[in-house]
Amino acid sequence: MGNMFAGLFKNLFGKKEMRILMVGLDAAGKTTILYKLKLGEIVTTIPTIGFNVETVEYKNISFTVWDVGGQDKIRPLWRHYFQNTQGLIFVVDSNDRERVNEAREELTRMLAEDELRDAVLLVFANKQDLPNAMNAAEITDKLGLHSLRHRNWYIQATCHQLAFPTAVLSQARSRTSL
Repeated sequence: MGNMFAGLFKNLFGKKEMRILMVGLDAAGKTTILYKLKLGEIVTTIPTIGFNVETVEYKNISFTVWDVGGQDKIRPLWRHYFQNTQGLIFVVDSNDRERVNEAREELTRMLAEDELRDAVLLVFANKQDLPNAMNAAEITDKLGLHSLRHRNWYIQATCHQLAFPTAVLSQARSRTSL
């Protein structure tokens, strides 16, 4: 009986855990975002060959964030990270107009995967500090997000210079009712 109450209490008030997969084309800023979330500061990064994984704590939520490299030769490996993913963060370089269609193709391909059917989508329209960056509305249009009828999604404009609280993950989580 005590175990039942302990389990109920933990479900109501205990720490929640979420597995997050963060992907996007190479040089979109995934690793910079990950370490800004984790450390609260910008760190010097190199292109990710493989993956980085970090746990980010916010209130009673523990996010395990898998940041997977975005080079074209690595992208076929993304599917190996799909299992048990509850949230998908897709990072777009808002200044990279030449590859936004490529980003859309990769996102569309991933969202068609059965293992990601229940994953909430959070798009970071990154590098908003650059002069020719597309705004969040334009990224929404270019990625075709409004056509996602059976998926919860949210877009957030960001850049490494802006305050980037972990709360954005929680906000996206609450808006999508995970």
